[in-house]
This record gives sequence, C-alpha cells and structure tokens, in this order.
Amino acid sequence: MDSGRPEGALLRVRMRADTMEDKLVTYTVEADGRIIVIEHVPARVCIETGDQFFSPDTVERIHAIVRGGGKPARTVQTPVFEFAA
Repeated sequence: MDSGRPEGALLRVRMRADTMEDKLVTYTVEADGRIIVIEHVPARVCIETGDQFFSPDTVERIHAIVRGGGKPARTVQTPVFEFAA
C-alpha cells in the first residue's frame, strides 16, 4: 500500500496540548547485555496513547547514564523468561 511518503520517511504525529502531561517515568533500556533502569525521568506523556517524549537535555543525560556515568542508586535482581511457542 502506497502511503504517499518516500520510503523511510518518518510519520509526524500531532499531539494536542491538552492530551499531554508532565510526569516522572521509569526508562528501561538494554545496552551491552545489561538491563538499565532509570527512575524519575522527566517526560511529556500522552494521556491517550502513553507515548513518552523527552527533552534534548533529558536524552543527553539518559545517554550519559547508559554509557556508565555514575553509581546506581540501587541494584535489583529480576527473573528472565523465554517467550516460547
């Protein structure tokens, strides 16, 4: 199906201002075989979809933490499951 957009083009989504809330969220990422959890991350969150949007400064700080910047506040153990058919 032809979307009328060039292949690989990003679809821009317009969010209404009244559907966005400032919140502190938990950001989780896998990097170099490690699961990294970052708590209390400031974000704009769409109350309709749950999509999270971060400021450029917040993204830079997340990247610094993932690259090994600083000592974690705490360490947790978590079970890992295989998703098998």
